Amino acid sequence: MAGPLTDLTSAQVTDRLTGRTIVWPIGATEQHGPHLPLSVDTVLAEEFAREIAGELHGLTLPVQSIAARSLPQSGGGLSFPGTVYVGGDTLLRFLREALQSLLSLPMARLVVVNGHFENEPYIFEALDQVRQEGLLADKEVFAFSWWSLVQESWTAAETDTFPGWHAEHAGVTETSLMLHLRPDLVTDLRPDHDTPPRSGVYLHPIDVDQISNNGVLSSTSGSSAELGEKLFRHVTDEAVAMVREGAGLRRARTGGTNPAGQPRRKGRHHDA
Repeated sequence: MAGPLTDLTSAQVTDRLTGRTIVWPIGATEQHGPHLPLSVDTVLAEEFAREIAGELHGLTLPVQSIAARSLPQSGGGLSFPGTVYVGGDTLLRFLREALQSLLSLPMARLVVVNGHFENEPYIFEALDQVRQEGLLADKEVFAFSWWSLVQESWTAAETDTFPGWHAEHAGVTETSLMLHLRPDLVTDLRPDHDTPPRSGVYLHPIDVDQISNNGVLSSTSGSSAELGEKLFRHVTDEAVAMVREGAGLRRARTGGTNPAGQPRRKGRHHDA
């Protein structure tokens, strides 16, 4: 059965984890405009992780909610109160050391679900460092930011004008997901920002009023719980299919076995 890893006793760990999947959600505590809570990135990472683990009959780790600082272009970065963060070097060390201990457990697969834009390079770097230490030799790893799994065809069909994921901070997708998952945390405000920032540009000194509307980088118009439910299901389906099919893995390409030693099973509707 799926559930939190932390519900197990130490005596149960080896038997319950062998050949199974652990899903680790990593979020943030960051401003998300006047209509969304500081916990958006944490809530979304945790909810996606819980759903993915349930479909894969896996176990979840507790969500990590203190993460990399927001960049100035990310809705004004630290110009708005409430963001709690650590520096990138601290986050990288934390992730690497947490992975070193986690990967000593006998699971077959680790899935990392990221919910905060600035976390991604540190997660990937930490994983690559432990790979170089040889700690991933007998395990599959899938790590991704949830938005990376959204197909362009989905955004084209479901949104009027999509500004790019770099500018979707507190916009229609995050607002819709929160309306679906935690409507009690969403206020009635629906701020829009007509000039989303460019991707990959660092500015100083930055004019917060130009790059955002009270911390919102794009538009919340058109957000709804119904859209959020569609997006939540889309991302979950994409994640589960990627893991089950072993997309991009050498074992999958050579027709080998999964880490538990069983023949790999194709398709979206088989257990992992």
